[in-house]
Amino acid sequence: MTRDAGEPGRIRTRLRRDRGQLSVEFTGMVPIILVTLVLLWQAVLVGYTFTLASGAADEGVRAAVGDSAAGCRAAVLERLPGAWEGNLDVECGEPGGSDVVKATVRLEAPVLFPGFASLPIPVTATAGAAAEGE
Repeated sequence: MTRDAGEPGRIRTRLRRDRGQLSVEFTGMVPIILVTLVLLWQAVLVGYTFTLASGAADEGVRAAVGDSAAGCRAAVLERLPGAWEGNLDVECGEPGGSDVVKATVRLEAPVLFPGFASLPIPVTATAGAAAEGE
């Protein structure tokens, strides 16, 4: 197979026509990449909020078994970072004559970074432990 003498000229012409194509494609993809990163970060924050609520409920029920409902709330507040305390709802105590002490923690997931605003996504975690009798 022989090459045509005009082939290098066609290649140069094609390369000149493709100039700037990478810049156009990059400019078009930047918003898509940024939106994807923001959505992934938001998913991480929602997951971290679930983890914090669960850990705080566990700490609260441990304190409620050994102490009281006031100790439960203090343990929950000690466990949570300050940015998550703004929309905090804590319920501690024994429900109606049961032998189980329960602690329920409700938080709202932050938008983009903690302390800024909250999503209307309530995150609820409940923990329970056997009440110790005297």
